Amino acid sequence: MAAVLDALTVFFDHLAAVNWRPLMLALVFQLAKTLARARAQRNILAAAYPEDEVRMRTVIGASLAGSGVNAFVPARGGDLLRLYLLRRRISGASYPTLVSALLVEMIFDTIASLVLLIWAMQTHALPGLNVVRKLPPIDWFWLFRHPLAALVLAVAALVLGFALGLFAAGRIASFRQRVRQGLSVVRTPGRYLRSVVSWQLLDWVLRIVTIWFFLEAFHIQTGLDSALRVQMSESLSTILPLTPAGIGTEQALIVHVLSGRASSSALLGFSVGMKLVLSVWSALLGAAALVLMVRTLRWQRLLTDRELSTGPPHS
Repeated sequence: MAAVLDALTVFFDHLAAVNWRPLMLALVFQLAKTLARARAQRNILAAAYPEDEVRMRTVIGASLAGSGVNAFVPARGGDLLRLYLLRRRISGASYPTLVSALLVEMIFDTIASLVLLIWAMQTHALPGLNVVRKLPPIDWFWLFRHPLAALVLAVAALVLGFALGLFAAGRIASFRQRVRQGLSVVRTPGRYLRSVVSWQLLDWVLRIVTIWFFLEAFHIQTGLDSALRVQMSESLSTILPLTPAGIGTEQALIVHVLSGRASSSALLGFSVGMKLVLSVWSALLGAAALVLMVRTLRWQRLLTDRELSTGPPHS
């Protein structure tokens, strides 16, 4: 906690030097990234529910609300809220189908993260063990001692958990059908590439553009290499999101991977500032989406509401 507070102090010390024009552009591109991702999500759900209307505004609202909660709650608790809102607004939706649809989203993200990780290993962008031992113990640094193994284990755990769920419900035909329903778009490769992968690719491009403008806003050396290094740090920090938005690990990594492109204090101010600005931005957009969708900001009550287990009304 002391390390986080020190990092925040450094950020506020550098606040006066921030270039606000590229910072505003970064937030615009961050919103565009969210909309592109929501489009991919909507297309996955539209394939799963071809006879039902899956409104784009519903998916955008649920995505913004979930991202807003994830910005301040560890272990991606916002994803539960997103599932709840989608089930509430899509006629006939079920949690098994929505969860399997969420797994479809992760296919491209996992591949992209793996490619980025391999690039980082080939270019020696990742910190060595001697550096990792000196990093402040804010998060799980085992991931950075064995990054490839950590990614493989995370994916394996996800697949194993999904397989165990199928096995446990193997005798329930309706459950299996609902899971297959969520995977519908994958069974048509052409449609999957056009309606999902294309939008997710745009999402990743907009991520890099967003980071580029943040680098410019904080007067850090810009360029594709710098932006990719920051994105790699962010991807690694969220493999096991045990802290809100992966804060801590990402900041320590960014200071290392961008070493030499600015002073250590400037890099720390950039890493903390980018995370703080994005978290506040996500929270504001998420709060607005939540109020518009369910007329309340009490998302914890929604997740413990009786509707979550008995089936919410659809609208």
